Amino acid sequence: MTLTELKRAIQELPSDDRTVLASWLADMDGQTWDTEITRDFSPGGAGMEILGEVDAAIDRGDFQELE
Repeated sequence: MTLTELKRAIQELPSDDRTVLASWLADMDGQTWDTEITRDFSPGGAGMEILGEVDAAIDRGDFQELE
């Protein structure tokens, strides 16, 4: 099924089914995001360098507290 066919099929769904589908897609997207964040901020992940930089800035006192 192509994306165009999928979009057309979704448009033909009853409103209640589209609402359920939208909720399901949002949940799936949230789970994907959570997985990516966990992977990025686990040892060896892409975000670990950033965390190291933040920790170093805090150790130097090079930050502003949030109000």
